[in-house]
Amino acid sequence: MDIGGMFQENIGFFLFLLITMGIWASLTFLSQKKSDQLSRLEKITGGEIGLGEGKKGETKWLRIQEILKAFAGPLMPRTEAETSEIKNELSYAGYRSEAAIPVFQGIRLIFSVAFLAAGFYYGYSNFGLVQKTFIYTLVIGAIGFLGPKLVLGFIKSGRQQEIFLTLPDIIDLLVVCVESGLGMDAAMRRVCEEMKDHAKIMTDELAISNFQLQVGRTRKEVLRELGERNGVDDLRGLCTIIIQAERFGSSIANALRIQSESMRLKRRQLAEETASKAAVKLLFPMLFFIFPGVFIILVGPAAIKMIQSGAFK
Repeated sequence: MDIGGMFQENIGFFLFLLITMGIWASLTFLSQKKSDQLSRLEKITGGEIGLGEGKKGETKWLRIQEILKAFAGPLMPRTEAETSEIKNELSYAGYRSEAAIPVFQGIRLIFSVAFLAAGFYYGYSNFGLVQKTFIYTLVIGAIGFLGPKLVLGFIKSGRQQEIFLTLPDIIDLLVVCVESGLGMDAAMRRVCEEMKDHAKIMTDELAISNFQLQVGRTRKEVLRELGERNGVDDLRGLCTIIIQAERFGSSIANALRIQSESMRLKRRQLAEETASKAAVKLLFPMLFFIFPGVFIILVGPAAIKMIQSGAFK
């Protein structure tokens, strides 16, 4: 068996498999890394302190960070606007450590170089040193350069969608806690305890806010940062309503209840919109996959009898 020939014939499949495994491994590793705020919060509240294997994992992660930072130099943002844009995108996806930007840019550069090399190898092994080889190299290299950013966009969208869907339940529980006599800080802690399995992302965000309140930051600053660091308009509006209610002395429970009803109405309208689009989306599958089968079942027997009777002669 010619293993080299088989590899060259299926090089596209092997490249696709290698790329997919690399992206999956990178995102899995990054998604398992806890933010610095949550790590400090766990130390204070008696959670996982990070002994034994945790220390080894942190040391390994720091080494990987240093390597990625070294590769990130050419792609680091040059202006404050670019830095702010990348920082916001990473924050919306849940990556907020100080090393998030250089690590992300280092991943992009490594993937770009790897994809360029793979594209050149594929083109050169199949076509030689011709123009088509350089076209393949540039196209595959562009995929490697843009791929991490597209994956980051998917992570950000999924995270924001989960916040949007779970936020009404969070607000309802906040209303119950506030009306039962708890203060806003105690209500947020209670929500973190009760909703940690149902709305993990939102409870993590509230846990960070509780930690910031414990270290002495004002509630106005904490709530404003909670709304800004996730990029969800409804969460930003909720934080603004709470700030205004505290500023003018109005009932926080009534403000939360109105916001909850508004968000539930918005969520119901979104579900109705999705349901109304279903008929249009089903048109093409029905046209290309269902109607031909129905047509063959209905017309097929008659066509066979007509052919056997010689009607087409």
